Amino acid sequence: MNLATIEQIIPELRTALVGRRPGKIFPLSRHSMAIDFRLSDSQYLFISVEPANPRVYLIRRRLRDIEKASGNPSPFVMQMKKRFSGAEIEAVEQVPDERGLRLLFAGTDELGLDFQFALVIQLSGKSANLFLTDASNRIGDSLRDTLGEGQQIGDTYQPPLRNSSDKLPPSGEQLEHVNLSAVLDAEDLEKKAEAEFRSVANTVRSKMVREISRLEKLRKKLLDDRESHGDADRWKRFGDLILANLGTAKRNGSKLTVIDYFDDATPAVDIDIDENDELTEAAEKFFKRYTKARNARDEIAKRLEAIEDGMRSAKAELANIDKSIADRDLDALRDRLGHQPIVGSSKKEKEKVSATSAVARVFISSDGFEILVGKRAKDNDQLTFKIAKSLDVWMHAADYPGSHVVIRNRDRKEIPPSTLLEAAQLAAFYSQGKAQPKAAVHYTLKKFVNKPKGSAPGLVSLASFKTILVEPEFPDKVQKKD
Repeated sequence: MNLATIEQIIPELRTALVGRRPGKIFPLSRHSMAIDFRLSDSQYLFISVEPANPRVYLIRRRLRDIEKASGNPSPFVMQMKKRFSGAEIEAVEQVPDERGLRLLFAGTDELGLDFQFALVIQLSGKSANLFLTDASNRIGDSLRDTLGEGQQIGDTYQPPLRNSSDKLPPSGEQLEHVNLSAVLDAEDLEKKAEAEFRSVANTVRSKMVREISRLEKLRKKLLDDRESHGDADRWKRFGDLILANLGTAKRNGSKLTVIDYFDDATPAVDIDIDENDELTEAAEKFFKRYTKARNARDEIAKRLEAIEDGMRSAKAELANIDKSIADRDLDALRDRLGHQPIVGSSKKEKEKVSATSAVARVFISSDGFEILVGKRAKDNDQLTFKIAKSLDVWMHAADYPGSHVVIRNRDRKEIPPSTLLEAAQLAAFYSQGKAQPKAAVHYTLKKFVNKPKGSAPGLVSLASFKTILVEPEFPDKVQKKD
């Protein structure tokens, strides 16, 4: 905050706070807090002495949001609570020509004795701090440890010294006829929202970029591995040629010259072998190399195909992430923090797939959506409250015990009616209403599904839902995933 802003905020704070008694203090971070002065419209005094952005103004917040954001009190906050007992603000003033404020308190203690003290809010960048000072301006406690004369416990408070090059920020334009606290709070919330968006976007995108890089490295490693095994057909041909030339081969040290009877031109072919090996031993070694290279070739081909599929999926997901970033869709990015697929053969992915398949049958709808069907009552709870995400679609037969069904919606797309119908048919099929000609199925977003305290496994309550009537049968176009 520059001098002009501080000068403008003081009358606003003075009007709101003078004559008020402080109540609860909510520590919001190591260097910031909100103080309840029992103001109207859910207003709190917000103070931050974060060196990068020190500031003070009034904020409007719901009590439950303040309580949720609040952390454990520091020793300084505990000292503030102790000093605030029985006190009220009698003045709000600026530290002369400095980026700082004093909240002057006065009161009567339990013995009927009058007391005075001040909370000094120092908003001077790197040296930003909070001090509790007594009536003679002596520092009794501070939130941060800052060096310099007049800045340490026991000193008479003085503003921090400035170097000749350390000029105060320009005052800027005066903001006339505005609620400055509201303006400052809105700016701060906007900065925090932007910082959160950037953080989430960078985390999600970096994770997928790393995954693509991992797959590319794995692909190169497999290609190198395949190259190191050599050409399987070549090793077999050498073995066959040696056996075909056991009586006619010419040997010169480690070089063996044979006639290629499998070529119409019957050329002479040189083959390098171990000079100590018998010809049958040399042939056997080539056959072993052939078998090893052939098996490696087949296995590597399968793994390369899986990696290529993974690369296509990862690049498509990266394109979706970039679109969400361009659209500034924070909800979609947040959702990807928990849903982002890890393709390929990573141990973590295998563990996640294994955990899902242990509690649910996995199907793919005709539109390509994954449908999970719980196996048992306790598996239903695991599926609904551990595996399903808030924007996945949840289903259950309305009037019969049965499986919980979840339609995974990783890309936050609209679920097609055909997928809804197929999932509802599965919910009815895997219920005790299977034999009925028609069965009602409730469906809703998973975020509207709750677990009543102490209820039996599989029992839930729905805050909101719709109902679809289907025939309990296994849909023809649904595929079971192994």
